[in-house]
Amino acid sequence: MRFTAETSADGVREQLFFLGEVPGVLWTPEGADSPRPLIVVGHGGGRHKKDPDVVHLARRFVLECGFAVVAVDVPGHGDRPVVEEYNRIAADNQARVEAGEELAPLIAGFQAMVARQTVPEWQAVVDEVQRLDHVGAGPVGYWGISLGCGLGVPFVAAEPRVHAAVLGLGGVLGTSEYAARVTVPVEFLVQWEDERVPRDQSLALFDALGSADKTLHANPGKHGDVPALEHDSTVRFFSRHLA
Repeated sequence: MRFTAETSADGVREQLFFLGEVPGVLWTPEGADSPRPLIVVGHGGGRHKKDPDVVHLARRFVLECGFAVVAVDVPGHGDRPVVEEYNRIAADNQARVEAGEELAPLIAGFQAMVARQTVPEWQAVVDEVQRLDHVGAGPVGYWGISLGCGLGVPFVAAEPRVHAAVLGLGGVLGTSEYAARVTVPVEFLVQWEDERVPRDQSLALFDALGSADKTLHANPGKHGDVPALEHDSTVRFFSRHLA
């Protein structure tokens, strides 16, 4: 891990880094010098590690909970190089949808392919971040919806350090095998008129999660209409399970 920039503002320290060729950002309380819980944030499709929603949520975790937060650009996003294969698949999927195919199976297949690369990258990032004195080897949480859910379910299933997860806006296609191995507490978000992920597929993914402690939060609206109040619930959820 090599750090490339550092700033502090309003009580939050932000450090940009590269782990190999993976660009990431770490947020911690300003002046932190002891271990603390860590939240891994998975951004949505077409977004990046410093998407405004990611930054807003990260700052809340730092300021209200005293947690550390890390996010990285997934392949083909943010500061990662363009992946021609992914662009080709995206263009092909768009053409297939326009020809009448369902969108959800195409999204699921693409996310499963990206997850095979992303899961070990995220595990390596957690390894390195937890070696820092101001983060340490405390409990880990995961937050990710949409693409962050499609990649997050296999990550949470594979990573024993994760103690709790917020997931959602994702479907069961391509994730059912991993979902059964998720046994940590989960808060799961569904948008009732989601135009990208059919409601029955989201509910099936919630049902497939192996956790005995899981809560479904359903809100009216389309895929991008998650209400701000869900961030309040997310902060309370991780405070209960990680603090």
